[in-house]
Amino acid sequence: MPTAPRRILPIIVAAQFASTSLWFAVNAVMPDLHHALGLPPTAVGSLTSAVQLGFIAGTLVFALGSVADRHSPRLVFLLCAIAGALFNAAPVLWPAGALDLPALWLLRALTGFALAGIYPVGMKIAAGWYPQGLGRALGWLIGALVLGTATPHALRALGAHWPWQQVMLVVSGLAVLGGWMVWQWVPESTHLPRATRLQWRAFGRVLTDRRLRAPVFGYFGHMWELYTLWVLLPALLATRLQGAAISVGAFGVIAAGAVGCVAGGWLAQRHGSARVAAGQLALSGLCCVLTPLAMAAPAAVFAAWLLVWGISVAGDSPQFSALTATHAPREAVGSVLTLVNCIGFSISILSIQGFVALAQHHDLSLLLPWLGLGPLLGLWGLRPLLVREGSPP
Repeated sequence: MPTAPRRILPIIVAAQFASTSLWFAVNAVMPDLHHALGLPPTAVGSLTSAVQLGFIAGTLVFALGSVADRHSPRLVFLLCAIAGALFNAAPVLWPAGALDLPALWLLRALTGFALAGIYPVGMKIAAGWYPQGLGRALGWLIGALVLGTATPHALRALGAHWPWQQVMLVVSGLAVLGGWMVWQWVPESTHLPRATRLQWRAFGRVLTDRRLRAPVFGYFGHMWELYTLWVLLPALLATRLQGAAISVGAFGVIAAGAVGCVAGGWLAQRHGSARVAAGQLALSGLCCVLTPLAMAAPAAVFAAWLLVWGISVAGDSPQFSALTATHAPREAVGSVLTLVNCIGFSISILSIQGFVALAQHHDLSLLLPWLGLGPLLGLWGLRPLLVREGSPP
């Protein structure tokens, strides 16, 4: 296939960053929403799970319909970015006094549904342009997603005086901009053929093909840990910080994951995606286990521990996706990635709901080590590729 123009990767990365800022928009303004709507303490877990549930429903529909493989992924990305922006901004336009937790939950679920056409579809677009060096390309792409996830916290910190409505509108504007960038400046790739029918047979390969199954199971272990840590991060930081400093700290720790993604992509070119993913997964698992010691440590050690955890907990994700895309059937890459996302985020729902509920009654220093079960099982699942890994994807 022709070499990808130099502009392609930066544009996809910038668009992914802008559009995925929808993900944690509500989390960044939760203190204001608690005050304005009288939400219970568990609302943060409920609303985060709403996005995840919507994303799961969206990825299931998109996967079963082979949407990203049968239609233009650029168009899917654009339409979903616009839809997600509208659902995200809807609370601002809601009738005064009528916005409550059930309405907010529904809008967040619809936002999550729209994100199903942004995150995995963005990876499909990248896989079409970068069949060689996909681990590096996805390192940048998912690094942008991680940075986009952290952006609402940065907006909250920089505009501490902003009303929550303004933060939500700015995030929605970013999402629309991201969709327009992909539609306007990223042409269709010819590397991955357009599917002419549904790709349900390809889903069976996830279980029967051990080289495809290995990164998929590794990704499932990663998903047990990642979003639960991000949801509980403000509470964890609140043990040392207060006010806007919590938003600054949350942004720094989550954004550090972008460094892990990009650095992991660079290392994958030399050591292979499976080894890099395994190393980062093991490191994040170690950070889970060290929670009781780190929470009682001096401030500098506490900060270093969180930064290392932030880097490693997200840094393995691009390599799992690169390995999955490499071993999936070419005509079903988009559908397989979307289905794997669907199952992975289902796992994250169970983890978030369980840990947030337990956090109301138990100390975080006793709870967070149990997140390490995910990395442990993920490393076990990844074993077939660690024994004899081929050339880096």
